Amino acid sequence: MKKGISWFTLPADLSTEQNLELVKSAGYDGVEPRTVRSEKELFELKEKADKTGLEIPSFIETVHWKAPLSSSHVEERMNTRRIFESNLEYAAKIGSNTVLCVPGVMSHDTSYLDVYNTALNEIKILAKVAERVKVTLAIENVWNKFLLSPLEFARFLDEVNSPYVKAYFDCGNICLYGYPQDWIRTLGKSRIAKIHVKGFLDYPHTIGFPKSLISDVPWKLIMDAIHGIDYDDYLTVEIKADGNGDREKVFQYSNELSRIIEGRL
Repeated sequence: MKKGISWFTLPADLSTEQNLELVKSAGYDGVEPRTVRSEKELFELKEKADKTGLEIPSFIETVHWKAPLSSSHVEERMNTRRIFESNLEYAAKIGSNTVLCVPGVMSHDTSYLDVYNTALNEIKILAKVAERVKVTLAIENVWNKFLLSPLEFARFLDEVNSPYVKAYFDCGNICLYGYPQDWIRTLGKSRIAKIHVKGFLDYPHTIGFPKSLISDVPWKLIMDAIHGIDYDDYLTVEIKADGNGDREKVFQYSNELSRIIEGRL
């Protein structure tokens, strides 16, 4: 099992080089940056990560929130699709094997069936690019009011029917409406590409994400499920940084993640 950390978790006041050094010194194996928009930016990032001794196993994209692949506007969908096509190709150029994707977003003026069918069609198109460059497009479960059960999520992936379209499973996100250990077992090794970890506070607490992995998330049950499907890839911390004072948190999360992996949390 490898330890990773999302770029969204790192201090905003540090340079790329400083953040990479921080990640390495805190004991992580890899870092998950935001996707880039140019080859120059891509290779500069790769060079800095290599120099620090860190892997870049995956990239995270955010355009899918503002302009989702399930949008009813054709031009909006096409632009987002082109961005993901570039993301997949960029990842392949530096040996990264995963690009995170939110496939669809529900809203007051959308139909669930329309979002499902539109997102499915777009992901099938992107699957051909993913297959060509051999980089996995990993669908994340987030608070987008879409793909709300493990059976539906598995069905969506099975309908795409591509070995390069899988799940990016988030253990904390799912706690609002499901049990992470059950989702992991239902999706299984064949459908899970990567796993995000974060804390979650549920009823009777205030619902939300604490600045700690120590929370209501059942880590021992999750690790039993992870071992049960023989998953042995990255566990990547994704906890949004508060601002500039998050250096100590990077070390804290690394320590908590080690305890989770070792079955001590």
